Amino acid sequence: MTETFRAAWQQALYGPDGFYRRERPAAHFRTSVHASPLFGQAIARLARELDLDQVVDLGAGSGELGKVLRAGGLSVLDIELDDELPDRLSGLVIANEWLDNVPCEVVEWDDEGVPRYLLADLTPGPVVEGNDLHWLEQWWPPTTAAPGRPGDRAEIGSTRDQSWAAVVGRLARGSLAIAIDYGHLRSSRPPYGTLTGFRSGRECSPIPDGSCDITAHVALDSLGGTIVRQRDALRALGVSGARPSLDLAQTDPMRYLSELSSAGEAAELLDPSGLGGFGWVWTAADADTERRAARALSA
Repeated sequence: MTETFRAAWQQALYGPDGFYRRERPAAHFRTSVHASPLFGQAIARLARELDLDQVVDLGAGSGELGKVLRAGGLSVLDIELDDELPDRLSGLVIANEWLDNVPCEVVEWDDEGVPRYLLADLTPGPVVEGNDLHWLEQWWPPTTAAPGRPGDRAEIGSTRDQSWAAVVGRLARGSLAIAIDYGHLRSSRPPYGTLTGFRSGRECSPIPDGSCDITAHVALDSLGGTIVRQRDALRALGVSGARPSLDLAQTDPMRYLSELSSAGEAAELLDPSGLGGFGWVWTAADADTERRAARALSA
């Protein structure tokens, strides 16, 4: 049998000659960190509101977020996807577009309405059974967005759930973990799935040969925790897309241009059809931290 798409995906990204062994993520796709330092400043503000002096950056890439946070006086621990997690994670743990690059099984429904694993050559393979079928029935059932028709697809998020559970299970008291990603909820799963690729800043076919990034949206609600839209979270943390007064252009034109540029960057972060529509899924290590996080992240 040809290997499943998940196995080929894992090799294509993280194998000896995988995409992430050779490429810088920023050269192929744009995240909130790349869009504006306002994102990192908001994360720093959240850490200060929680009285935390360390941020753990999961999937740190080239360390862009860490640079902003260190400039704000915070200690930063950078961890890449294939790094081993420490036994304990202390502080504010941020996984920004981390889980979407955790390979997962992709399934496609056949002519009889039976879900089958998608193989590396993008053809249907064995019937989905066991724990994978249980996840599918619980989190991507036929009653949502009517999947189950021939050719419909889904991504089984159990590997993402397990990866995130491993993070949450390591939280020290007083710590908070936030997974930030594009995703969907059980009530509105996309019927054709979300599997895709990116190369040189453009979307492309997700061919698992190491030539492109491969990603799929995250089933946010299967992770557990509290979900808030990025737009709302960043607003609560002081990010605003309000344009400066035109009067400022007369009295202090340099400041006006700076604030106008900042407003444009904020607007991109808050755009509900783009980065602002991302989900923040957060889990606290204890009740007191949960209460404080809820206050800080409530608009």
